[in-house]
Amino acid sequence: MILRIFRVSIYEDRIEEFRDFFLNTAVPLMKSTDGVEVIHFGLPRPETPAEFAIVMLWRDLEALKAFVGEDWRVPHIHPDEEAIVRERHLDHYDLAA
Repeated sequence: MILRIFRVSIYEDRIEEFRDFFLNTAVPLMKSTDGVEVIHFGLPRPETPAEFAIVMLWRDLEALKAFVGEDWRVPHIHPDEEAIVRERHLDHYDLAA
């Protein structure tokens, strides 16, 4: 299994716009994605008001590639995010038994 952590920083004046996208587009899309075994969505905290995160546990690399393509190490960006997201961070780990 592959642990995938996706974190974004949002432009300060676009936080509410991104929150709407995150909750109404990203969450439903990811919850219905084949190959995602476990998923958690992180909303901003007061000390990091412009950061959102998704922590995913993928069944295997093939399932992850089926969703994002062969270049799976690069953040998969929804077209609606392009003008809202300031920074993207993506990390992958093998799940410890």
